[in-house]
Amino acid sequence: MNPPALPARWNVSEPVLVTETFSSRIWKVRQADGTPAIVKALKEFDDVEDELRGIHLLSWRRGEGLVRLFDSEDKMMLIEYAGERHLRAVLDDVSDTAATEISAEVMERLHAPSRYPAPSDLQPLRDRFVSLFDKAKADRNAGLESPYVEAAEIAERLLSDPLDVRPLHGDIHHDNIIQSPRGWLAIDPKGILGDPGFDAANMFFNPLDRLCTEPERIATMATIFSRSIGQDPRRLLDHAIAYGCLSSSWHNQDKNDVEEARELSIVEAVRSVRDSSF
Repeated sequence: MNPPALPARWNVSEPVLVTETFSSRIWKVRQADGTPAIVKALKEFDDVEDELRGIHLLSWRRGEGLVRLFDSEDKMMLIEYAGERHLRAVLDDVSDTAATEISAEVMERLHAPSRYPAPSDLQPLRDRFVSLFDKAKADRNAGLESPYVEAAEIAERLLSDPLDVRPLHGDIHHDNIIQSPRGWLAIDPKGILGDPGFDAANMFFNPLDRLCTEPERIATMATIFSRSIGQDPRRLLDHAIAYGCLSSSWHNQDKNDVEEARELSIVEAVRSVRDSSF
């Protein structure tokens, strides 16, 4: 595949396609001083605004907890090359708890105050939950007491009484955290504004295997994130329930029954731990 036409001012060469996702193509390039960098070229897709807000969050953080954004033009970004060792490697080579601790440390850096004004176009967290609220309304109208109905009530409570409101990554998981020469850094932010518990919630649903339904693992994660984010474990598990059903509602819209069922099974496991362990 031919690389995109890159701005001359970037002065990069030797583009190699690293990976392609539904939203973008990722190219590894060489800068004028010989060091590698990443070019992320966005495709045209429905949720491209997520990625565009992410560009602004990258610029605002200035490399604190996130990879550095060197420059951007249109729907392309020139980004710091962080490396190739993702957090998943820690889970496989060391332990799941060690990986969770690292993710908590990365989130602390991501959520740290900045002396610079935050981007003005970050998506309010309530807007992120529209699909869940729509699904819950449809189920209530159909007389169904589904997990979506309860999760929407939990989400409404959390959104109406946030313990803190600050810029969030929006999609923290094992493949979006990389070990770099500057330490562990997050990539691919979505640019959300809301309670930091939302960032922790996604970790309960990753990686995509049976590990996520293990009660001991869920309790350990709640304890670790409670310490790092400064919220009660039960509240963090409520964040996880709300997030899990939000994700399930997206799968429901896409008619992806397998992934919807998977997410709902984890939600049930999280609910059980919340009710029995905290």
